[in-house]
Amino acid sequence: MNVKKMNVALPWVGAMAATRSLLGFGAGLLVARKIPRSRRRRLGWTLFGVGAASTIPLAVLAFRGNR
Repeated sequence: MNVKKMNVALPWVGAMAATRSLLGFGAGLLVARKIPRSRRRRLGWTLFGVGAASTIPLAVLAFRGNR
């Protein structure tokens, strides 16, 4: 098994964790039932979109910087 190691600074790990949290929280709101549907969908899609949109550039920068 070929394992690659990456050296990532702590602020990068925090930024990646925050974006993934937004993505997960947004997805959770989309399937929740306790909040009114219109508010839940608007907030859920916003958080999901922000999390997805910010995860991609961070991942590209992290993998590009490790080569």
